[in-house]
This record gives sequence, C-alpha cells and structure tokens, in this order.
Amino acid sequence: MKLLQLFVFSLAAFVAVSCGNPANAEQTTEATNTEKTDTQAEAQTVANTAPGKVSVGDKAPDFNLKNVDGEMYSFENIKDANGEAPKGYIIVFTCNTCPYAVASEQRIIDLHNKYAPMGYPVVAIQPNDPAAQPGDSYEAMKERATEMEYPFLYLFDEGQKVYPIYGATRTPEVYLVDAKQIVRYHGAIDDSVRDAENVEEKFVEKAIEALEKGQEPKPAKTKAVGCSIKTV
Repeated sequence: MKLLQLFVFSLAAFVAVSCGNPANAEQTTEATNTEKTDTQAEAQTVANTAPGKVSVGDKAPDFNLKNVDGEMYSFENIKDANGEAPKGYIIVFTCNTCPYAVASEQRIIDLHNKYAPMGYPVVAIQPNDPAAQPGDSYEAMKERATEMEYPFLYLFDEGQKVYPIYGATRTPEVYLVDAKQIVRYHGAIDDSVRDAENVEEKFVEKAIEALEKGQEPKPAKTKAVGCSIKTV
C-alpha cells in the first residue's frame, strides 16, 4: 500500500510539473516578444497604427506656441503667404533629429512654398522633450530653421501640451485642417517617407487638391511612419 501511495504521489507531482511548463513557456515567449517590441520601438521604425485622439472630421485643438522668431502663434494669428486668413493649415509634427523628419524636410519646405500662396501654409510643431532629445531644444530649432531657411512657422511644443491632445505619435505626422479648424486629412506626407525619389502617391497634395474642388480627400487617413515622439 505504501508503495502504491508513493507511486500515486510521484505521478501527481510529475503531472503538475508537466502542466506548468506550457504556462512558463508561454510567459517566457510573451516576455521575449515584449522585449522584441520594445527593441523595435527603440529602433523607431514602427508605423503609426494607434488611433489618435483627434480623428478626421473632428475640430483641431487650438494652441499658442512660440515660433523660432520668439513670437507666439495660434490659429487666430497664422496667415498664408499673402497675409490673409488661411483656407487651411498643413500642421506637421516634426523635429530636428529624427532621420525620417530630416528625409522629409525638403518636402515640407516644398509643400509650404507651393500651397501657402494658395492659402494652405505649413505649421511645423516640434513635440520632442529636449531633456530626452537635446538636439531638439528651442535653441537647436532656431539654428536648424536658420540653416535650412524655413519659410514656415516652426513652433516649440514646450511642456509637450499640444501633441498629446492631437494624438500624434510620430515625426513626421500631418494633420490637414480646413478654415473651420476641422481635420480633413491625417497621416503621412506621401507613400515613401524614407526616400523622396520613390514617392508614387502624394497624400497631402491630393488632399488639398480635393478640398480645392470641394471634395472629400481620398484617402482621408494614412499611417504616419517615423520616429516616436520623445518624452522623459
């Protein structure tokens, strides 16, 4: 009898250990996957798949931010290239340091030069915390704007108060806003953020052309691909 009890006890212990292994393996796999995800996020190459707080059709939150010239700007006092109230605003969350933002820099300049005279100025907003990314400090912004002769406003989201209420997560990331401050397009500048030579579809330009014709932009939303916004 004692031998039988010992056998039953040993069998039960073996089953318990065996049943526990899949759970442990699953937890290990999950931890490994989480680590891989964190590594990918650090690599800053993940497309923006998370929905923002502001969607197409919503009213864009106003802001009052300092430009590189020291002046404060909001929807109320931003003008187009003709000194008139804009028909729309190409709001671009961008920065000095992200490789994707740098690769898009000339395209952002070109957008302003082409569409600001038509009533759609670029309003660039730098959302990174300089404590996490020193190359995106206000002083560095001023230097970059001077070096590249930015023709558009380059505003500093000091204290990171604006980008969270928009729901922006990447640089660069675009919100095309109409004169009534309604978001009409949200996402990428075009379909090749890494290489301007490979652009096949210019999303922002198509969206503006649609608005000029009184039509709804198609697509109205795309995935913004770039660096994650840096915070401490």
